Amino acid sequence: TFFSAGTSKVKISELSNFCRQFSIMLNTAIPILSCLDILKNQSFTAHFKNVLQVVYDDVKGGVVLSEAIKKHKKVFPDFFRSMIFVGEQSGKLDLVFNSLADYYERDQELKVKVKSATSYPAMLAVMCVAVLILMFAMVIPSFRNSMSVLDVEATGITKSVYNISDFFSEHWSTVVLILFAIIAIIVIILCTEGGKFALDWLKLHIPFIRKVETNIITARFARGFGLLLSSGMNLNEAMETVEVVLGNRYIRKKFHQAAESVRHGTSLAVAFETYKIFPKIMLQMIEIGEKSASLDEVLTRSCSFFDTQVETSLNSVVSKLQPAMLIIMGTIIGTMFIAVYSPMLSIMGTL
Repeated sequence: TFFSAGTSKVKISELSNFCRQFSIMLNTAIPILSCLDILKNQSFTAHFKNVLQVVYDDVKGGVVLSEAIKKHKKVFPDFFRSMIFVGEQSGKLDLVFNSLADYYERDQELKVKVKSATSYPAMLAVMCVAVLILMFAMVIPSFRNSMSVLDVEATGITKSVYNISDFFSEHWSTVVLILFAIIAIIVIILCTEGGKFALDWLKLHIPFIRKVETNIITARFARGFGLLLSSGMNLNEAMETVEVVLGNRYIRKKFHQAAESVRHGTSLAVAFETYKIFPKIMLQMIEIGEKSASLDEVLTRSCSFFDTQVETSLNSVVSKLQPAMLIIMGTIIGTMFIAVYSPMLSIMGTL
């Protein structure tokens, strides 16, 4: 998934709502068991309610909350479970739930911004394909029949378009099967670990997309790592836990290598710079945080800055992508127009 923080069965927004309500109740000194009793009757999905019922029964039977939710790994993400464990150990469970609610809400906002930014270019691409299908399947054959009655010879670009139209008319079923086969192969490859890794590598090497992906990963790291450190988790454990929220497998591999370097005594800033994981401004902030012994505070305060960077890079990509898509559409439609109407102009010229 684009965001590793969510699951297919429980939406990020639902998890965020759960954390927010839990935090509010803990702040008012309501016991954990009573909180779960109230939450399992709230307006969540039936599946999540069933999970909360099981968690409630386990806690009622004497199991601690972190162990109770550990049984439901498909519902509660690794990052979430680690944070609950840290909250219990540090006695800051209310603050942890509040921080998790903030984390998931901002993560959801980021996801919405990405979808919003890419929806218009995607719509233009669909329209472009639809125009091509309409022209080749209906307009070109109809116009060609009309021109054949007038005994007008097709030449140049008109002849090329006619040939393409003939090919699709005669072999459309083969073309459709080939397209479906290509799509199926791509989907199968992307379902493998190697395919997912390759896709994540591409995201960091394709112009325009690279900057957006880097900013998204950096924003996630700043928020997640700062949250873990401020909750009381030590540096090495925090690095191991935060890997899951980075999302990009290629970066996670490099991050794991950097974490090994840190375990052997290398500073965070140097390790990240060696493996070229984050932009320079993040490295500078980490260096400042390490020197001042306030890394968690520096990262927490930098979250809003990197959120802004994500939005700025998204807007930059869209501002360049939209004109490019319009130019492509204009070129295609213009070519079709010339191909269709050049025979008519030829006839008018002879008259």
